[in-house]
This record gives sequence, structure tokens and C-alpha cells, in this order.
Amino acid sequence: MSIYDARAPLALIATLALSPTVGMSDVVGNVDVDWLGNDIVVEAIPDPKVQGVTCHLSYFDRGLIDRLQKGNWFEDPSNSSISCRQTGPIVLGDIERDDEGEDVFAERRSIIFKTLRVKRIFDEANNTLIYISHARDVQNGSAKMSMSTVPLYQPQN
Repeated sequence: MSIYDARAPLALIATLALSPTVGMSDVVGNVDVDWLGNDIVVEAIPDPKVQGVTCHLSYFDRGLIDRLQKGNWFEDPSNSSISCRQTGPIVLGDIERDDEGEDVFAERRSIIFKTLRVKRIFDEANNTLIYISHARDVQNGSAKMSMSTVPLYQPQN
């Protein structure tokens, strides 16, 4: 086996580890913040189980020069922000109704341990959907989070 054959499984594992795991998103904005190649990325994430709701998630994406300078190649900061809005008629699908909610979107932010997540919680008593963006890490949980709500109004006849 050549050295190139041995690298192929490692490349595949790295690719799979960095790929999104839940939900689909579209990059709708990319703001350059410095000359090191660091950016703020804005993604549009339609809720896959609630038709008519779209969340916009922003997060910091480290550039190659920053990674070379700081030496931490495989990890991005946990900072994120979210804003969710009604973008059409809302139709609730089969959503989780417990206090843990469910993942709407998840994307790896390090090669193994850190994931940026968006969770949906249904506040049935107040007829509101709550969306929380946060980082999930195996060992060092982060208190950095952002929250957005979408009220569910019933039309008056």
C-alpha cells in the first residue's frame, strides 16, 4: 500500500466529520472582517418540519492565515447569532413537543468534538416556536447562545 492509499481513508473521515449532519442551509452572506481571511457567514435555514419559518444563522469562520498564526487548525469559535421569521403560511409538521425540543440544523465546527446547533422548542402554552443556536462540545460546554422566537397567531374570523 502506498502512502497515498493510506491517506484516502483519513481524508474521507475528515470530510464526513466536517459535513453538516441535520437540516439544509444556503449561504446568503459572507462579510470579510479582516485581512486574515476571517469572515462572518450568514446562512438561511428553512425549518424542515415547520413550513413557513426560516432562520438566519450567523457565525465566525476562521481564515487560513488565522489558522496558520494561531496553530489551532480544526476549530472555529462558538459564537453565533440567530433570527427566525415567518416567511410564508406556517404549517406545523410532526415536531417534538417536549422541553428538550429537537435539532433543526447541526454543522461541525471542529474535526471531531464541536458542533454548531439550532434547536426548536415549542412553547405550546404561549403558542410560540423558540429557536436556540448554541455550540455543543463533548467536554467544554459553552454558555454562548442566541435565541429567536416565532409567534403562532390564529387568524380571527
